[in-house]
Amino acid sequence: MNSLTFNPEEHPHRRLNPLTGEWVLVSPHRARRPWQGALEKTQVEQRPKYDPDCYLCAGNTRVSGEKNPNYTDTYVFDNDFRALLDLPTSEPEQNEHALFQATQVKGTCRVVCFSPDHSKSLAQLSTQAIGKVIETWQQELEQLSKTYQWVQIFENKGSTMGCSNPHPHGQIWASNFLPNEAYKEDQQQKKYFQERQKVLLLDYAQEELKRGERIVVEEEDWLVVVPYWATWPFETLVLPKKRRVSHLNHLTTAECDSLAKVLKTLCVRYDNLFETSFPYSMGWHGSPFAQDNDYWQLHAHFYPPLLRSATVKKFMVGFEMLAESQRDLTAEQAAQRLRALSTEHYSERTS
Repeated sequence: MNSLTFNPEEHPHRRLNPLTGEWVLVSPHRARRPWQGALEKTQVEQRPKYDPDCYLCAGNTRVSGEKNPNYTDTYVFDNDFRALLDLPTSEPEQNEHALFQATQVKGTCRVVCFSPDHSKSLAQLSTQAIGKVIETWQQELEQLSKTYQWVQIFENKGSTMGCSNPHPHGQIWASNFLPNEAYKEDQQQKKYFQERQKVLLLDYAQEELKRGERIVVEEEDWLVVVPYWATWPFETLVLPKKRRVSHLNHLTTAECDSLAKVLKTLCVRYDNLFETSFPYSMGWHGSPFAQDNDYWQLHAHFYPPLLRSATVKKFMVGFEMLAESQRDLTAEQAAQRLRALSTEHYSERTS
């Protein structure tokens, strides 16, 4: 029997994620299978600019009893239900058995309201307003980095991603330890640098620029791609294009302006894909603080779950939970679809 010529758009294969050292199973032939499974509720499109019952709207009282100020752009406060606390506690008593180990952790958690406008996500904010969000991220990072080893800036958008409040907002968790995902990226970038004397993600950005097939958005200083090793259907990676940058607060004014445009364009295209408020989890990864970081490159991950429509999402279950991540749509196909979309938000079209 003659063997078939391998076609990455037809045949199952694995791709290596160099940031984690883990493999992803790609099964493009499965994209044609019929779907009779669960359907997501579509996001409610029309929200008021102000909701008197929203805990995050300006001037409202939160569940803690604290009253929000009448803020006019971004607003940051300590999370009323923090997952991390900075308390003067002693180390847990060490168990004699190696299988039962625990260690004390310290940290803090903050909420970042992107705007007083209850109705507008990042996709619907102006680039100037997004620039203010970036500036706020930088200010918080500058402050928290003086105390904590890791500062995780992130946003869970939409109830599909577990967001408990529809008011556009993100979070910042700072910790005195390096979390699992950050540790894997730290080790992989260090290994690449030691072996090649090059920065992994700067190398990767240059290679993607040469190829072009996975590029979604390109600006003066930034590149957005569906990474070669993407796990989620329309996952993207936001990368500095020209130079190594360790942290978000090391960006120049011009780079921040360019980044605001990139985030606006990306989020609009996400919403336009299925003409819905596109859910995702996104977050920034920069170098851990108080360590040698010559090999680290700042980047942002966007992990959206939707697969076929506004109501069908990718489920990470079964094989994905017990063996390894798997995707149907190839990264190249996903990038092509996103790249072809308009940069005008579907809700603002006149016809």
